[in-house]
Amino acid sequence: MKQKKIFYYGLPLLGTLLCLWYIKEATCDIVYSDYIRIVNKYLPDVWNPENFFRPDVLTRIPIYYPVRALNVMLFRYNTTFEMALGVLGLGLSGLVFGRYCEWKQVNWLWYAFLMFLLFGLNKWEMLTNGTGWAHFLAFACFYYHYLVLDRVLYGQEKPGDKIRLLMLPPIVSLAIAGPYCAVYSAVMVLAYGFAGVQSYRISRKGKETTMDWRFCVAGIVSVVIPLLLYMWSNSYAYEDHDGAIKVGLMEMLGNQPLFFVNFLLKSLASMVVGGETLNKWIAEGIVGDGALYLLGTMLAGGYLLALAINIRCRLYERTLLPLLLLLAGMGNHGIILISRYIFAREEYGMSSRYALQYQAGVLGIVLTFALAWRWAETRENRKVTASKSAEAGRKLGEKEGQANRSMSKASRWMAAALCLLLLAGHGYTDYVEIRTAPYREAYGENIAAMALQYEDLDDDTLRETFDYRKGREESGADVRRALRILKENGWNVFSR
Repeated sequence: MKQKKIFYYGLPLLGTLLCLWYIKEATCDIVYSDYIRIVNKYLPDVWNPENFFRPDVLTRIPIYYPVRALNVMLFRYNTTFEMALGVLGLGLSGLVFGRYCEWKQVNWLWYAFLMFLLFGLNKWEMLTNGTGWAHFLAFACFYYHYLVLDRVLYGQEKPGDKIRLLMLPPIVSLAIAGPYCAVYSAVMVLAYGFAGVQSYRISRKGKETTMDWRFCVAGIVSVVIPLLLYMWSNSYAYEDHDGAIKVGLMEMLGNQPLFFVNFLLKSLASMVVGGETLNKWIAEGIVGDGALYLLGTMLAGGYLLALAINIRCRLYERTLLPLLLLLAGMGNHGIILISRYIFAREEYGMSSRYALQYQAGVLGIVLTFALAWRWAETRENRKVTASKSAEAGRKLGEKEGQANRSMSKASRWMAAALCLLLLAGHGYTDYVEIRTAPYREAYGENIAAMALQYEDLDDDTLRETFDYRKGREESGADVRRALRILKENGWNVFSR
């Protein structure tokens, strides 16, 4: 038992350490890109209440404010500190899955594969951009919420679990999740709706339920109210995307219906092989768009297979978490499509920055296969044992026939093939990214060197070097202003 615990909790620790090592090898403590806006907007006076007490504060993710102030006070605004926080958030997700897989007795090989996917470097752009560290924490909170709901639904409730279920949505949606609360809220409403219907059906038969339908209504309320508050706050926000076209969704759909299909398939393909690698292959003529559409179609087939297994094998009678992950993954693909079609580029959804969102679905697919496979093997072993008794075998066969829970051999073969594809694709992506890490570090060191001599550079050079809104003429002046703030206070690259 102790060895199992070490395994289930040791792998997330190992994955966290490996990602921290990657940050050390691939990054440099320098402000550029999204950090330019943050420095100009919130520094040097990080405690200014005017930055916080404003209607659109929820869209700016409140947890950033105290952590940013702490970073300034203790580390003189160190970007590596925030990158490390992102990795620790990813590690928390690993611990949640470790707890779940220990509870469900997931086979060690499946669990190791799950951790391999979770800590994959296809998320390099998120890992190396400290401005998004809270997004990793948000997904850890989502997964933890799914886990607690699963415990309550299936008779493993711990003291305080129901209080956690009601308290998590306000905290997560209003303080941590930002725009990611949309899909999270939708998934939780569906989960509570399912639980409420099941509870109502069971109670009508005079049986006790683990979650009363009234509590399910309270759970929906606890999710919807924070979502509405976020939407209200978001209505005061001003979004100005660089390079976006001004075309409505329906107009775009009418003019280019295939664009949406191709965009979605390419975003799915990027979860098999990293989007940057796929774009390089296309640029070098190694593959064409057709290969990407095929990869995307194969992962879409994985989603459908996992959904079919959840229904046919009735996994939802034992656990809901894999299904919630599938819904979250599909929701994130959908919301990225709807919100990013304005850039009119099919490959936009392949960006590494979205891999964290898409990842939930891939984890749901693999977890579905792992559980269905294990329970199918357990059932087969029971049949062999029961066959020794003709009567027991007959009863078991009738029960299995009524439940129709077996995972067919065809499903196993397709699941195995998809897992091998994911293993190869993610493995190659990790290999490429590890080899690229020194070049990313050199890129950051070049920016740091340019920052020290920013006063001698023109605005065009600053805009290009610091990768900040290159399509706007005023961006160079914005970079200059941010670097001036850092220099006057002796922060970041100017603290050395």
